[in-house]
Amino acid sequence: MHIKEGEKERHTLSVTVDNEAGVLARIAGMFTARGYNIESLTVADITEDEAISRITIVTTGTPEVIDQIHAQLGRLVNVHRVTDLTELGPHVERELALVKVKGTGEHRIEALRLAEVYRAHVVDATISSFIFEVTGTTEKIDKFLELMREIGLVEVARTGVAAMARGKEAA
Repeated sequence: MHIKEGEKERHTLSVTVDNEAGVLARIAGMFTARGYNIESLTVADITEDEAISRITIVTTGTPEVIDQIHAQLGRLVNVHRVTDLTELGPHVERELALVKVKGTGEHRIEALRLAEVYRAHVVDATISSFIFEVTGTTEKIDKFLELMREIGLVEVARTGVAAMARGKEAA
């Protein structure tokens, strides 16, 4: 795919950091101070001793802006490594969403049918609503939500993207 100069690209960054208070605030502050947008942000401890966390950030920008973000993140204290998974190549991205849908009668039947197609699981049900758990790519979840809006979408909670490079090596 050829990117035109100045065209925005979506990038997924994996940032390993010390698991300490204030690290996430410094990273978010860096984005805010420079006017960069964070589309998705997830954070979790990744070591047995809880000393290191991985922050997965999905952002968009021109190639120049992405390079600036990468460089500025790398200069922050407590940041061990910044990996642009998009630049690295093949990687796996997943997101989880809880989706509350109201519906009775035909709407209820259609919600269950669509949930089956999207491999969403019913995690709660009442006489007039469901809560579905759906996992997959951001695009898959967006499409599921689009369809559920037509049926009776009530509420959504999303985790944000978790991502990892493919292959036997660590990113």
